[in-house]
Amino acid sequence: MMPPGGADARSDQLAELNALRHNMLCATETGDLLNQAADTPDLSDWQRANVREISRRRASSMALSEDFVLARTKACNTCETVWRQARADADFKAVLPHLENLLSLVREEAEAKAEVLGLGLYDALLNDYDPGTRSEHFDQVFDDLETFLPEFLGQALEHQASQANVIRPQGPFPVDKQKDLGTGFMKALGFDFDHGRLDVSLHPFCGGFSDDIRITTRYDDADFTSSLMGVLHETGHALYEMGLPQDWRSQPVGDARGMSLHESQSLLFEMQVCRSQEFLTYAAPIMAEAFEGQGPAWSADNLSRLYSHVEPGFIRVDADEVTYPAHVILRYRLERALIEGDMEAADIPTAWNEALQRILGITPPSDREGCLQDIHWYDGAWGYFPTYTLGAMMAAQIFDAARTAEPDILPSIARGNFQPLLNWLRKNVHGYASKFETPELLEKATGRPLDAETFKTHLKSRYLGRPL
Repeated sequence: MMPPGGADARSDQLAELNALRHNMLCATETGDLLNQAADTPDLSDWQRANVREISRRRASSMALSEDFVLARTKACNTCETVWRQARADADFKAVLPHLENLLSLVREEAEAKAEVLGLGLYDALLNDYDPGTRSEHFDQVFDDLETFLPEFLGQALEHQASQANVIRPQGPFPVDKQKDLGTGFMKALGFDFDHGRLDVSLHPFCGGFSDDIRITTRYDDADFTSSLMGVLHETGHALYEMGLPQDWRSQPVGDARGMSLHESQSLLFEMQVCRSQEFLTYAAPIMAEAFEGQGPAWSADNLSRLYSHVEPGFIRVDADEVTYPAHVILRYRLERALIEGDMEAADIPTAWNEALQRILGITPPSDREGCLQDIHWYDGAWGYFPTYTLGAMMAAQIFDAARTAEPDILPSIARGNFQPLLNWLRKNVHGYASKFETPELLEKATGRPLDAETFKTHLKSRYLGRPL
């Protein structure tokens, strides 16, 4: 792990690398080569898709100067470094000047890309994370969910109250045993530790390259359940990266197909698979053995109730499936207002607290549990948040298609065998990388365009006890 004093040097290194990459992509020679490739008649489907992806990246990069790329990269690294301490201290004012500087650059980037790409300000940034997706689509989805969720949340809480009370396993849960438990499940799911590792950070994350994947998590010795699901979530990201086609590694067409699909893979494993009754039937004895737990708290039924417990909370990464979309909608609407100049960075804490109170009826005790909890804005990832909820909807639809195509998937999960599911995903999702645009890939995998109904059906089944 990098020492705190190395942040400035690392920032300079990353800025220089980004500038070199930017200059190569924007070079006249690159444009000439792309034009020649586009006119070549005998390209394969993969090659044509690769030209499309390179051209998309070049068009976006051409909007920015080298000096801007250097300045933005340095601003991101500086702001993130300050955020780490500000979050620990619950001190938004400490990071505010750095966030204001970064937001100014983000707005400048949005304006430049919007002009070149012919898009709105927010869509110009969203395009980098989810090519081809537009905020108009998110508005429709989020309006639908906002209509559905409040009544459904009430129904879920009422149904939950009619069930047996959840018994929380009692700690302490030593960190070394939590790590062993997490790595054991990672191996079972298919994570290759010859090409990846698990470490600790302030925020759970998955990064790296297909042959060198780095996962991080954070531990609480009073509660192992949150960290474990964080590990399983990031493992879903990792399995997607590890399953991308070898023949196209290091080429844009060989990359993952946007963040909505990436989130669908992490949420498929965390929410669809690892909170299912089948998974917990397999996992409960392993969890109990890891912490020498005994009694009804460690039964599969109790752990299932624990992992499907609905309760409005402050922390997005710990939120249940029912309230999670509210956290994403909050962030989406705030960051869009910030990018479009309808709100300033100094207004974030108040606006955040008011929105959470309005949506879920709760107010964070401090900014640590509020607007400082996520790394994204402070690391420069603006336009990213809405992909989480679109990913949740895709996860439900993809898992439904997988189970329909391969009826042995759920029984295999109950036995601790995840290979049938992973094989199906490798063939129908991972192996296509960026050959197709997201809507086309999803329709190939599931047989239909994305809609919210499968996600709603899944929620009704899990949280109201209605059969699928």
